Amino acid sequence: MLAAAIVAASTAAQAPQQPTPPAQSEQSPAAGNAHPHRQFPAPTNLQVLPKTLTGNQVREIMEGWSRNLGVHCDTCHTADPGKKGPNGWPVLKFADDSKPEKKAARLMFKMTNDINENYVSMVDEGKGKVTCGTCHRGHLKPEAFVPPPEHEHPHPPAGQPGQ
Repeated sequence: MLAAAIVAASTAAQAPQQPTPPAQSEQSPAAGNAHPHRQFPAPTNLQVLPKTLTGNQVREIMEGWSRNLGVHCDTCHTADPGKKGPNGWPVLKFADDSKPEKKAARLMFKMTNDINENYVSMVDEGKGKVTCGTCHRGHLKPEAFVPPPEHEHPHPPAGQPGQ
């Protein structure tokens, strides 16, 4: 269950339907892009995201997944032993597939796409969509739903007063 709970959902075989890539990735910081002038390298080993995405677009998607799950990059990506970046943090091997969390993220991404395309679109006319945050709400493992007290008692049977 834990493996299935890791998305990202948020990266198995190419998904039949691809998400629309984010709009312009070089936005101003006020527009929500935390890295307005930094260029990220072209991604490698994309298996469920479109291979046409730029490094900045993939980074933007990954940052959204990490916020939705309340995790950091090293949850899915392995560190390159002995290598540190300019910030002193370990350098990550983004193309490495050895962590089960990364495999789960790919599976969850495919699942949310399937839900959005084959179910939500039929009941919501495409107005809403399921995301990692729909279930995870900032937690790696989704917390159990606890109904509020006013919903603990079942409704009376159909045709009974109070309907």
